[in-house]
Amino acid sequence: MENILEETKFIMKKYDIKANKNLGQNFLINEQVIHEIVNCSQITKQDLVIEIGPGLGTLTKYLLEKAKKVICIELDNKMLKILEDRFSLYNNFQIINNDILKVDLNNIIREEKENNNITNVKVVANLPYYITTPIIMKLLEEELDLESITVMIQKEVAERLIAIPGQKNTGAITYSVYYYATSQDVLEVSKNSFIPEPEVTSKVIKLNIRKEPIVRPKDKEKMFKIIKNAFMQKRKTLLNSLTNNKIFENKQQGIEILKKLNLKENIRPEELTIEEFEKISNIL
Repeated sequence: MENILEETKFIMKKYDIKANKNLGQNFLINEQVIHEIVNCSQITKQDLVIEIGPGLGTLTKYLLEKAKKVICIELDNKMLKILEDRFSLYNNFQIINNDILKVDLNNIIREEKENNNITNVKVVANLPYYITTPIIMKLLEEELDLESITVMIQKEVAERLIAIPGQKNTGAITYSVYYYATSQDVLEVSKNSFIPEPEVTSKVIKLNIRKEPIVRPKDKEKMFKIIKNAFMQKRKTLLNSLTNNKIFENKQQGIEILKKLNLKENIRPEELTIEEFEKISNIL
C-alpha cells in the first residue's frame, strides 16, 4: 500500500488536489485491491476498456498495460491535467471530459470496433457512490455491446445488485441486473483502502452481460414497470402495491391473477422470481 499511498499524496500535493466530496471522490491506495480488479476483469490486448471516473489515474495505469485501448470518462476538470500529464506518452489512452450519463457509449463502442479491431469491450471503474445506480442502469438498459462490467461500489448497494431475485436483499434493481447479467461477488474493500476514508465499506462486483435474456416477456417495458411499482411502497404486499399503483384494475383482478399463478394473496414483491413477474406482465 505504501507505494501507491506515497504516489497519491505526491500527485495531490503537486496539483494541489483535495478529494471533492460533491463528486464522491475517495482515492484508492490499496495495490492488492487494484490487482484484484484488473485480474477479475480478464483484460486482453484485443479489448477496449471504458473507465468511468478515473480520478488520479491509479487504476488507469494498470488498465493501459493490459488493454488494447482505454477510454477514460472524467467529469472533473482538475483531473484532466493530471491524467494527460501521466498518460500522454501512451498511444492507447483517450480521455473524454463529460458526465458519463450524457455520453453516447453506443456510438463510441461502434466506432472503436469498426476502426480499431477491438474484440470485446469491458467497463472497469471505481464508481462515485452517489450515482452508482443511474450509471449501472445506463450501462445495462442501453444494451451496449459489452462483455462485462467490473465496478467497486458501496457494499450495501452491491449486495442488492447481485442478489438472486426472490432471495435476501432483493430490490427492484435486482431484477434489472439479473435480467441483463450474471453477477459475481469479487471482493470486500475496507475503508482504510482509500484516502480520505469513506464512511462505508465497499465491494468489487463483476457483471457478465448475458448473450440471451433470461426471460422473454411480451413487453419488457411493461414487466419492468410492474416490478418498479411493486417495490414503490415498502412492506406492502404485492397485491396492495400493484392495486394502489393502478397496475391491477382492482383488487379482484389481482387476486385472480395471483390465484392463476399459484401465488398466495399476501406474497411480498421481494419473494417473486423474475419468471413470476414475467407471467404477471404477460397476463396483463
